[in-house]
Amino acid sequence: MPVQTGFERHFSELGALFLTDASELSVRLRTVKAFVFDWDGVFNAGVKSDGAGSGFSEADSMGTNLLRYALWRRDSRLARMAVITGEENRSARAFALREHFDAVYWGVKDKTRALAHFCAACALTPGEVVCLIDDVNDLGLAANCAIRVLVRRRAGVLLQDYVARRGLCDYITAMTPDRCAVREVAELVLGLLGCFDAVVESRTAFDADYRRYFAERQAVSTELHDFSER
Repeated sequence: MPVQTGFERHFSELGALFLTDASELSVRLRTVKAFVFDWDGVFNAGVKSDGAGSGFSEADSMGTNLLRYALWRRDSRLARMAVITGEENRSARAFALREHFDAVYWGVKDKTRALAHFCAACALTPGEVVCLIDDVNDLGLAANCAIRVLVRRRAGVLLQDYVARRGLCDYITAMTPDRCAVREVAELVLGLLGCFDAVVESRTAFDADYRRYFAERQAVSTELHDFSER
């Protein structure tokens, strides 16, 4: 098990598992240009009833915004963002539109195809993508991504053991999806980038840099992709 010597101890003490050393994750982040999120089991627990979709937390929303701002400060351009989900969900679509993600894909049975479509549209490779996943149907999508994050499900003890033994994941969150796991990952990335304080202070001040970033973010038009017939 990797040894924690710095800020990452905060995450380990919560119960997160670093299957790849934080130092190596920091190196991989240098070339990361995009983040891809599953929806059910990542932004929420995936609990549904007939006619009702699964929602999201505003804490996770702020996390994705701080994440994008951190990468914008580093690269002077927006990181690409997408939701790839197996089911049609109005909440996922509304979230992606509100947050000006680049794309949302739904009805996806083979998520590798949606990832390939996203990478081609954005001139990316999977090796420049961080993915947040939660279950078996996401493992193909995660296979070639730069950093693979598994959102914890306490019932999935054998799945967590499986991805750890087979090297299919780099980090397992401490928080479950209903406890703001996305926010945890966003703060982890800011910690790995060494910019948490600067990003929070700039956002708090709503300074000129943040206003420039926010104007660019708001100008992004979200592409909607129905893969249910593909």
